[in-house]
Amino acid sequence: MCVRFPRLGRLALGLALLVGTLGLGVGPSRAGEEVNVYSTRQAFLIQPLFDAFTERTGIPVNVVFAKEGLIERLRAEGDNSPADLVFTADIGHLTDLVDLDVVQPVSNETLESAIPASFRHPDGKWFGLTLRGRVIYASNERVPPGAVTTYDDLADPRWKGRVCTRRGDHAYQVALLAAMIAEKGEAAARAWLEGVKANLARKPQGNDRAQVKAIKEGQCDLALGNTYYMGKMLEDPEQRAWAEAVTIVFPDQDGAGTHMNLSGVAMTRSAPNRAMAIRLLEFLVSDEAQQMYAEINHEYPIKARVPWSDLLRSWGTFRMDTVDMDAVARHRARALMMVNEVGYNN
Repeated sequence: MCVRFPRLGRLALGLALLVGTLGLGVGPSRAGEEVNVYSTRQAFLIQPLFDAFTERTGIPVNVVFAKEGLIERLRAEGDNSPADLVFTADIGHLTDLVDLDVVQPVSNETLESAIPASFRHPDGKWFGLTLRGRVIYASNERVPPGAVTTYDDLADPRWKGRVCTRRGDHAYQVALLAAMIAEKGEAAARAWLEGVKANLARKPQGNDRAQVKAIKEGQCDLALGNTYYMGKMLEDPEQRAWAEAVTIVFPDQDGAGTHMNLSGVAMTRSAPNRAMAIRLLEFLVSDEAQQMYAEINHEYPIKARVPWSDLLRSWGTFRMDTVDMDAVARHRARALMMVNEVGYNN
């Protein structure tokens, strides 16, 4: 459908001091009376949730925010890490945590009843917290309503020279391709990727917002992007015009549904404050916290029946792809190889 519009080994200690010089660090508190978080998600996205948890429980949440290097830091710290939980976006980053053996399983009835099985690790090694759709952005001026309804349409030769995307090896693109492999097989996924490449208006570049900007400037007419970026652009006076130049298309409504990726959390292998960390996890899947996520981040609650924000509702309801995210994770390596084989970024 379319919608307009501080117990550290020597190496770990060195890393901690390095990050500390960047203004990052975990505040002091007695073990068992705090939760220590490493997060690749920006502070403004999740800090309000931690503040709400602390207000209701009295349990402080100490946070290290960093875009890069937190997984490597966890691996270096090993069993001496002060971190209890790791927050990150995209199934790829969650899978990396599992593959590097820096997280532990959690079995918890509250989490398992709130989060659909397809959006959590089968052994409880990570849990999805919010959802975002990988949608098509279409020019309001140059793409007639209903002209594009599926991901396959992006590979149709009639759109040659009219499609923009970010790099094919970016985690969001890899996850979408991995989902296609899981659902349609490698041959179909490769044919789609080659078709999209043939239709590109320019070399893959920029982030999701940059694709919308390119549509506004007439460089292309169609692009892929995550839903929450639309909300972020509408909030930014300098980017609002970009957002208003496109229509959101939720693909494959007569098929598998729109591909959904997630933000999520995992319990670290060390987790010195495990009991308190589980309390935070339970709070994050409460109706209150899930609704806060939707309002602040323009993401879809992972818990069913939690109301969407007004903005999300304005885009309309749609069918979500329910492919198991663990299956997507298993196909990521092949998807990345496929991107390189077809020379998508060249």
